[in-house]
Amino acid sequence: MEVYTKLTGETIVEFVPKWIAWEITRRCNLKCVHCRSSSLITDKHQGFTTEEAFKVLEDIAGYAKPVIVLSGGEPLLRTDVFEIARYGTDLGFRMCMATNGMLVTDDICEKIKNSGIRICSLSFDGSTEEVHDNFRAQKGAFAGAVRAAHLFKKHGIEFLINSSFTKRNQSEIPKLARFAKELGATAWYMFMIVPTGRGEDIMEELISKEDYDVILDWHYEMERNEKDMLVRPTCAPHYYRVVLQRNRQEENKVEKRTLKFSTGGSKGCLAGQVIALIDVDGYLLPCSYFPKPAGNIRKQSFKEIWENSKLFKDLRNFKSYTGRCGSCEYVNVCGGCRARAYAMTGDYMSEEPFCSYIPKKMKIV
Repeated sequence: MEVYTKLTGETIVEFVPKWIAWEITRRCNLKCVHCRSSSLITDKHQGFTTEEAFKVLEDIAGYAKPVIVLSGGEPLLRTDVFEIARYGTDLGFRMCMATNGMLVTDDICEKIKNSGIRICSLSFDGSTEEVHDNFRAQKGAFAGAVRAAHLFKKHGIEFLINSSFTKRNQSEIPKLARFAKELGATAWYMFMIVPTGRGEDIMEELISKEDYDVILDWHYEMERNEKDMLVRPTCAPHYYRVVLQRNRQEENKVEKRTLKFSTGGSKGCLAGQVIALIDVDGYLLPCSYFPKPAGNIRKQSFKEIWENSKLFKDLRNFKSYTGRCGSCEYVNVCGGCRARAYAMTGDYMSEEPFCSYIPKKMKIV
């Protein structure tokens, strides 16, 4: 995201889209307690037709070539998901898919490979059936996801694992890191939940500030010792402040790991900076957990929204952040979770609500 020019000696920040999640359906065969879109199998949103989806891909391709993640809901509930994936592949996109695994079969795996999908993500919120099925509100969800992981391995399909946490399953964090590795995942993402969609109904389950600090310190130690699997906290931008602090304390530079389809390197909140979400109605949102739209691609070009929307411009103006984030010396590497600030306060420019750090300029000497 940052480009250093030898000619002027300046660092120029370029906000280029690197990763776009696309909610191609809101229908889903699960009813997860934290679902950002409150997906249901009976959802009536029409979404894009196949031809309209092709036009969306063409529009984006005329401007940039970000990673495109076909998501939902459950994308496998769309009969044309592989047509869309193939079209994106042929346009030069790195196409990916996020699935809960319940519908994955040998036949689906062959279609994934033939469509050019490069990597799939699976979600595990517990290392056991009891915990995962409770979080996903569906008996058999764990068995289905495990089966999908084994099928992906069998067919040579690369996959990563996402895990979301609240108080009800935070004790599972180290177990899930081990479990993801045992399943053969390329990467494991630890998601610190943002209360949007059905997540608003479990506000009392949000992990405390104090526990965040403990968890991020644990992740730092785990990451520096993990050699075989890529790991990264997600929706926890203050982790990058923790890394800098720990590096300085220990005078030990930790190797910075990035995924093959990296969202832009080691930085915290990337919402509206290098990532975004297209929802089922065509709204372009800063990220998957930020429900405020920047524009609608049915009415505007992707480029026009990306470059000119007030919302995206605000999010890229770090100097205008307020509260502790506005005073923090780590704002350029962290930024605070803009979606969490918006969900908890209604102001997306306010401070990260679940960060306990007091910036130096705010400390009483």
